[in-house]
Amino acid sequence: MCLKNKINMNKIPKYRALPVFEGAVFALLLFVPLIADKFVISSLTVFLLLSMLAISFELCWGYTGILTFGQGFFFGIGGYVVAILMNKAQVINFYVLSAGAIGIGILLGLFFGAFLFLGKRVPTIIFIAIGTMTLSYLGERFFTGWAWVGAANGQTLWEVVEVFGVEFIPGVKAFYVVMFFLTIIYLLCRFVVRSQLGLVCSGLRQSEERLKFLGYQIQVPKLIIFTFAAAIASFAGGVFSLHEGFVGPTSLGFTFSAYAALYCLFGGSGTLIGAIIGTIAIEMARLYLSDINMIKHYWQIVLGAILIVVILFRPHGIVGLFVGTRERIGYFGFRGTRKLKVKADKYV
Repeated sequence: MCLKNKINMNKIPKYRALPVFEGAVFALLLFVPLIADKFVISSLTVFLLLSMLAISFELCWGYTGILTFGQGFFFGIGGYVVAILMNKAQVINFYVLSAGAIGIGILLGLFFGAFLFLGKRVPTIIFIAIGTMTLSYLGERFFTGWAWVGAANGQTLWEVVEVFGVEFIPGVKAFYVVMFFLTIIYLLCRFVVRSQLGLVCSGLRQSEERLKFLGYQIQVPKLIIFTFAAAIASFAGGVFSLHEGFVGPTSLGFTFSAYAALYCLFGGSGTLIGAIIGTIAIEMARLYLSDINMIKHYWQIVLGAILIVVILFRPHGIVGLFVGTRERIGYFGFRGTRKLKVKADKYV
């Protein structure tokens, strides 16, 4: 039997839609400040910061199968570290503030990740979900009662920080600074998910028992991804507090973690670009639905209904409309396609 008959050549894509889709989204974002007003630009900057939080969740759940509801905790703790360094230690250097936020994310990610993943028994999804949810709840309650950091009133950041020589205040310059950070994080995450570590994590998402049978230490990759995602969330929280000029205990709570999960489900779980699209789509819907007089007092119900419908009838999210399933779960492009076609031709 010839190899060509075994291989359905129609299922081999002639081109990859995902890189084109990613490039189109980023290009569109770059041109938004040219046509939008200051309010839209400032709001979109916040949405991009929240999309970093969503990407950190996507790394855990969409690529590794770790159902974590603790990303909000790391997001908030990064903001608090920046606020404490500015208000208590009089530090206004952005690079030092960023290092502090990333450092606390790595330390706490390793600490809590070791507790979750390095036990004698393999943790279940429910155990991780409840454990991280408890972490967010305890973090919010702890900072609500901690007077040294403002308790329930939070911390106000009065100083204006310079980033790359420009003042980091809401506006076009701040938008492009955040866009730069998002691009770097996106490319770094894309490299990770397509590396050997990413392939192992993809295998963990599909079948932990199979990888365990092959001799992999299945808990170590989970710890690495969990810590990496915690660092991203902490950095995003630190920059978010600088942009907003405030950080409060609610930023550590379950709400931000739940929204991150919704962003990814709505945009398309299993893709990094889905986290960005889902964040912008949901936040734009929240922004404009709340201004419609007819549903002004019920917009949360309307938004919730829209999310339920999309998740039920479009389980692959918005990205699933443009990108096929095979490419979403890790198809690796032209090179493999051409080699496969060459091999098929040899056996005709």
